[in-house]
Amino acid sequence: MEIELKLLLAPADVSGFKRHPLLKHYATGKPQSRQLTSIYFDTPDLYLQKNHTALRVRKVGTRWVQTCKSGGQAAAGLHQRPEWESDIRSAAPDLPALQRLLESGTPVAELLSAPGLASRLQPIFTTQFRRTIWLLRSQAGDEVELALDQGEIRHGDSSVPISEIELELKSGAAASLFELALALQHTVPLRAANASKAERGYALHSPQPPATVKAQPVKLASELTLEQGFQILLGNCLTHMQGNEDGLVHGVDPENLHQMRVGLRRLRAVLNLFKKIIPVPPEISSQLDWLGAKLGPARDWEVLAIATLADAVRHCSDQAQLENLQQLTFSEAGRYRHAAATAVNSRAYTRLLLMLGSWIEGRRWREQLSAEQLTVLSSPLKKFAFKKLTGLQEKLLKRGRRIKQHDAARRHRIRIAAKKMRYATEFFEAYLAPKRSHAYVGALGDLQDDLGAANDRSVADRLLQQIADLHPELAESCILARNLLGCDQKGNKSETARLWQRFVALKPPMKTHSR
Repeated sequence: MEIELKLLLAPADVSGFKRHPLLKHYATGKPQSRQLTSIYFDTPDLYLQKNHTALRVRKVGTRWVQTCKSGGQAAAGLHQRPEWESDIRSAAPDLPALQRLLESGTPVAELLSAPGLASRLQPIFTTQFRRTIWLLRSQAGDEVELALDQGEIRHGDSSVPISEIELELKSGAAASLFELALALQHTVPLRAANASKAERGYALHSPQPPATVKAQPVKLASELTLEQGFQILLGNCLTHMQGNEDGLVHGVDPENLHQMRVGLRRLRAVLNLFKKIIPVPPEISSQLDWLGAKLGPARDWEVLAIATLADAVRHCSDQAQLENLQQLTFSEAGRYRHAAATAVNSRAYTRLLLMLGSWIEGRRWREQLSAEQLTVLSSPLKKFAFKKLTGLQEKLLKRGRRIKQHDAARRHRIRIAAKKMRYATEFFEAYLAPKRSHAYVGALGDLQDDLGAANDRSVADRLLQQIADLHPELAESCILARNLLGCDQKGNKSETARLWQRFVALKPPMKTHSR
């Protein structure tokens, strides 16, 4: 199992990195450099990539070494994945040699046993870079290989540069990788990298728009402790959030910004669920607030420009009256999205990820807990889940009483309670009765969407008032848009009440099912 932390650095910062005192302080010997050339193989239809597997042949001096990496996960720059490696005679892959290393019947063994695979393999792209290696030993005795890679990935006449650091754990705790990275980042601008060289190579071979990543189901075993579940849930949310970084920074799809914000909200929902047992360090909490303050306004302006105001235009008999207002909202949405992208591409964001990684992998919360509190961490996650879900259900039902009579502020509080209930139900869905939980989450989602639409109108009203104050020449257009958006509030209240009654009529899914 390969465990490594990947970090990007600009070529201009390489000389500063090499002079970093940490290298002299922790290095067990002089750095070693070598030129590495790797050829990545796949079939014409990218069979291996589609099955989340990479196969490369690398020339190391006079040796040829083939490596297969499959599956694994990446969060906060930390990559954990199984790999198999063997010496071979030439630059061509030797699948039988790899298969001798694999346990029969495993997914990767079955993958490499596909009929005719060897004859269909061909070079897809290459990497050429100089690797400089320092062997480090931390004060706690953890052994880490730090590699500086500088070169390029090539496919045909196209290429992209490589300028990155890999911290690979040789022995000890993975948290030490984050501690070393944080120490380096004090003086060297580093950014966490969730994309491997193979993933970047495939992107060069077959360019695609940045993917939109949605939340994946959380797999929770029955015997998990509260602490283990906490780590799994945070990892799931980090993967969701970080999966949309590239799309936010380099793409234009509003869904990337939306999903990254949802990922952040899910992450904060997990922290809130466990906060009485595992307190969040102030420095992490403040940085999460900072990130939310960057993503939130950007999302609000995109919703106004792309959805809410567009709906007002459709209801307007003279759409030309709103044309200048529309142009301004698109301009503002672009400005706020750029600010959000700059934040995600910043040193501060990487530092947040590294702090989270160190806190989660090192279970740093244990340093602040009493012996009695530490005992609670070993209690069953399932029992904790049921207690939390029951409490959230009671709170939501209490807030939603006489929902048709509530004003916008109270309906907003119901929406927040529904969102927390939905997130928690999805987090712990593995412990719930499947049919009930599916219907329950569906009803919650419909209710949340309806309340969300009302909140979008409320946000639009606030932003349009803001525009009118700053741009008096658009005041009449803003009044027109606000009136168009608020013309059907009575009907919306009736629909909200209907969806609420549908939700209340369902039996809560807090019932175990056999595994």
